[in-house]
Amino acid sequence: MTDAHPILIVGGGLVGASLAIALDAAGRDAILVEAGAPRAPAPAAPGDRNLALARATVNGLVAIGVWEHARAAATPITDIHVTRAGDFGSVRLSARAAGVDAMGWTLPAPALGAALASRLDRCTRLQRLAPARLEGLEYRDDAWGARLSTPEGEREVHAALLVGADGTDSFVRANLGIGTDDIDYQQSLFVATATPARAHQMRAFERFTDDGPVAILPLAQGRVGIIVTVAAAEADHIQAMADDDFCAEVQRRFGWRLGKLTRPGPRFRHDIRRVAASRIVGPRAVLVGNAAQTIHPIGAQGFNLGLRDALTLAELAAPATDPGAAGLLTAYAERRQADREATMAMSHGLASLACLPEPALGPLRSLAMLAMGVPPLRAAMTARGMGLRAGAPIAVREGQA
Repeated sequence: MTDAHPILIVGGGLVGASLAIALDAAGRDAILVEAGAPRAPAPAAPGDRNLALARATVNGLVAIGVWEHARAAATPITDIHVTRAGDFGSVRLSARAAGVDAMGWTLPAPALGAALASRLDRCTRLQRLAPARLEGLEYRDDAWGARLSTPEGEREVHAALLVGADGTDSFVRANLGIGTDDIDYQQSLFVATATPARAHQMRAFERFTDDGPVAILPLAQGRVGIIVTVAAAEADHIQAMADDDFCAEVQRRFGWRLGKLTRPGPRFRHDIRRVAASRIVGPRAVLVGNAAQTIHPIGAQGFNLGLRDALTLAELAAPATDPGAAGLLTAYAERRQADREATMAMSHGLASLACLPEPALGPLRSLAMLAMGVPPLRAAMTARGMGLRAGAPIAVREGQA
């Protein structure tokens, strides 16, 4: 069986689904290949990964009709407090000072997945193949031929534009012959939740230590999300800790700004590496999200960056007569270059500078913290934290959360 579709999206994760929805909202036909079968949304659980969504990200989700399905599960972030253990100075970013109701929102990843699923069900220009596995790709006659394995048998799809949204170990990227710049940070990330003795008051915290960063995110019902980074050599030990010992370890690194942390939820481990594609476009092909760049989770910019990939591509491809034209893909790469490079540099720089236990760097780190208190720099960092360009309007779509 052979179909002809202008845009083929491989990967139905958060970024791939967002791209499919954005194209549908713009009236563009597309086909979405998902490895797993569509599932009924599951309720959020205490151990779920929590996403920190920048304000610009929420604006984008509003625009494509997803946020209305997610906002009930979201918690606003009104303040961000950044410190480094052993150094003086701090960075405090405030939504009130920026003239907005929130700098961003936290949202359990399953809640965003459920919101995307609800919006996908309303798509009228999108064909979904799920479950389907991409078995092979062939470029011929100025189009891509994709061979898919489905429960109904083998299927072939021809596309004028192939989109790889299939994650860090992208099959599409490998078949395009695109290499990667890899960094193994020799770190692992643990995600959990807890209840603090003091109310979080919708504040988020980032605490850098010699042992790695700790982030605390405000959640509903007075809970907080814990994201703690440890050296890979310590990961097995941290994973085996009793709950009380794990809370004590987080407390040792984070401090007592929220009082005692208790009632921890399940703990989940993720090994950390950066995988950056050497280029993000090829002949009638483009990479988005983690297939284009998987970055260090410090600063929580992974999905925010990936959504900007998806929305930019949809903006360019939806009205185009030929969505895979070389000029369009060149324009896409140019549009994404500055944001992509700046975000990757920021996450890598924070991981390298803020967490290295080099005593000589202490004064430089402290000076940087103090410098961020200067109004122009604080305003620029606030805009970056909200996913906006410095100087761009920030009081956008008030009341949507």
